[in-house]
Amino acid sequence: MNDGMLNEIGATFAYGAVGIALMAVGYLAVELMTPGKLGKQIWTDGNKGAALLLAVKLFSVGIIVTTAIITSDDDLGAGLIDTAVFGGIGIVLMVIAFLLLDVTTPGKLGATLVDEGGAGAKIHPAGWVVSAADLGLAAIVAGAVS
Repeated sequence: MNDGMLNEIGATFAYGAVGIALMAVGYLAVELMTPGKLGKQIWTDGNKGAALLLAVKLFSVGIIVTTAIITSDDDLGAGLIDTAVFGGIGIVLMVIAFLLLDVTTPGKLGATLVDEGGAGAKIHPAGWVVSAADLGLAAIVAGAVS
């Protein structure tokens, strides 16, 4: 193995760590915006609404992180910082969009999304709206990064 290959392996682990950390923050954002324990709702109760909400949030963070990595300079340190900053901005914008949807819709949006999405239940239509907002914002942030 040459030095270039070792550097690429190290960079992959470094970017992977930043991506995992940002996805953990995305998970916490969903946890804070919805009632109950997210892990229990998804893995124990089979809550489809909670699963959709988390899946799209994580995918959206992944889009932003991937774009930040692809467009980053050859300088690993600067690339990692860019990735963390733009990933964080994406999560903040997704939370803001969620809160704006929450104030413009009846009831509490977080509760609506997870209360009706238990195992065997249909996903509330609002879940698709929030998902589209997250993916749209991910695309916007990804476009801004490039």
